[in-house]
Amino acid sequence: MTAGRPEPVDRQLPSDEARELLALTRDLVDREVRPRSAEDEAAARFPREVFRTLGRAGLLSLPYGEEYGGGDQPYEVYLQVLEELANGWLAVGLGVSVHTLSCHALAGFGSEEQKRRWLPGMLGGEQLGAYCLSEPQSGSDAASLRTRADLDGEQYVVSGTKAWITHGGRADFYSTMARTGDEGACGISCLLVPAGSEGLSAAPPERKMGMWSSPTAQMHFDGVRVDRERLVGSEGQGFQIALAALDSGRLGIAACAIGVAQAALDLAVEYAGTRQQFGRPIADFQGLSFLLADMATQIEAGRALYLAAARRRDAGRAFTKEAAMAKLFCTDTAMRVATDAVQVLGGSGYTRDYPAERFMREAKVLQIVEGTNQIQRLVIGRHLTGR
Repeated sequence: MTAGRPEPVDRQLPSDEARELLALTRDLVDREVRPRSAEDEAAARFPREVFRTLGRAGLLSLPYGEEYGGGDQPYEVYLQVLEELANGWLAVGLGVSVHTLSCHALAGFGSEEQKRRWLPGMLGGEQLGAYCLSEPQSGSDAASLRTRADLDGEQYVVSGTKAWITHGGRADFYSTMARTGDEGACGISCLLVPAGSEGLSAAPPERKMGMWSSPTAQMHFDGVRVDRERLVGSEGQGFQIALAALDSGRLGIAACAIGVAQAALDLAVEYAGTRQQFGRPIADFQGLSFLLADMATQIEAGRALYLAAARRRDAGRAFTKEAAMAKLFCTDTAMRVATDAVQVLGGSGYTRDYPAERFMREAKVLQIVEGTNQIQRLVIGRHLTGR
């Protein structure tokens, strides 16, 4: 079944430019993204050309400055664009979020010379980035990473393995956290590693429950030589850079989660309005209409939460706790709503004839990536207790 496009989400946007941007996004999603999502997911095809299309429309650079080729949009607007993309296809929405995350280190901590040299290419629409922090033995405990970058003259020699890398083997650049000093968080630095570097290779993509069109792979660094000028920030600043990027990235995951949840709700509402049992649409039955009401309420609450955190970020206020709350609530909401959508569709929801089962599989990963929801609770708890 291919569901018709429901009415757009009623959004409060800060400007006419933002309204035009959201209208452009919905048009691109309807023409270029949603129609191919089911077939490409089933075939595990990576939609590289879709990212180029979005890039040429300016959607890969929205939260960064115009002087470097960015869209100069507030996070409040960027995240709602991201939600619309994820509503059409999570592989695309999440891919844009990861690309934005990958640009964050250079945009936020690079020197003016570095930004003017490399950032326009990263934001220009033709390049796609990847973010390399996690390792096979270093996930939630990111400060224990083992990949090393040892200085040899004017180059770092990088050796180690990064894990769970979105766009692994398909990206054009890798924002990479590696150990340049002693153990612990203070010994980590950030390097901008170009794809095609000798000694850099990707393992076969992971065989995942969902998100089949989004390649996730280990990246092997076998004596990769990286020019010293590609050090972002100072030596030992990498962990600070990584955490700052993740605060913003978690808002991206929250927006993607609400996009998936909204798609699942739209499907469930349409199905409930057309499926007849006992001589009337199943939406007329109170048990089911209450379920739909709860789904819609959770989505609205999640959207309000991630937008509140985004507005704090745009105002220059601390938002680490709020980003963790948004990521936690929105991704748990996506899982609940997607599961309930399968229930609304009944047996049909358990088949691949409808996208409900795909939404459910996709929602699960959002509770894991960029800090599991258990880590989000840890972050929130520490902020509450001042520990």
